[in-house]
Amino acid sequence: MLNLIYPRKCLLCEKILTKQELDLCHSCREDTESFPEVKNTLSFVAGWTAMWYYKGNVRNGILRYKFYGKRNRGTNFGRLLAMHLLQRKYTDFDVLTWVPLSAAKFKKRGYDQVEQIGKAVSRELGQPLTPTLKKVRDTSTQSTLETLDARRANVLGAYVVTDPEAVKDKRVLLLDDVITTGSTASECAKTLLFSGAKEVYCAALAAINPDKKHNNR
Repeated sequence: MLNLIYPRKCLLCEKILTKQELDLCHSCREDTESFPEVKNTLSFVAGWTAMWYYKGNVRNGILRYKFYGKRNRGTNFGRLLAMHLLQRKYTDFDVLTWVPLSAAKFKKRGYDQVEQIGKAVSRELGQPLTPTLKKVRDTSTQSTLETLDARRANVLGAYVVTDPEAVKDKRVLLLDDVITTGSTASECAKTLLFSGAKEVYCAALAAINPDKKHNNR
């Protein structure tokens, strides 16, 4: 009866799922373009990975999750990201953490979307999710800033490490939802490294095609 009232829907296209489908419909699972392996181009980040290109149904699905109260979908996204990490062999780390929201944005949204994803990744991988960063000032939404320099300046000094001992000499996997220019991931990685982390890697649901311009986060 719950399925009749609240049918399970595809995370990306909103199509109602069949009994045989989990998280994604058959079309999205087969046709959504995977993000390729990348050579590291993010400052302070030892390596990074993403599941999909941030466009089309992927972009729409993530935006619904972030801004339209689809909090429960963090479990589904996290399960898929955990599978991706296993496939890409991104499991050799000591600390699992995430890029946090500011207090103001958390109050407005009611949940931290990346933390919800991280909780599911934690369950799937059997690795504790550790809060390591705090966003100490609210910043402009990155998607409103057109240049790389503006985005870097926007997040400069926006994060602090809450417990340096938790990351000292540790390999850290930092989770985020979307990577575009990488300014946020780089700033968080720099903050963690300056507090003693050995290396910082990053994993996200989606990333942009570096050869095309998108007005994204």
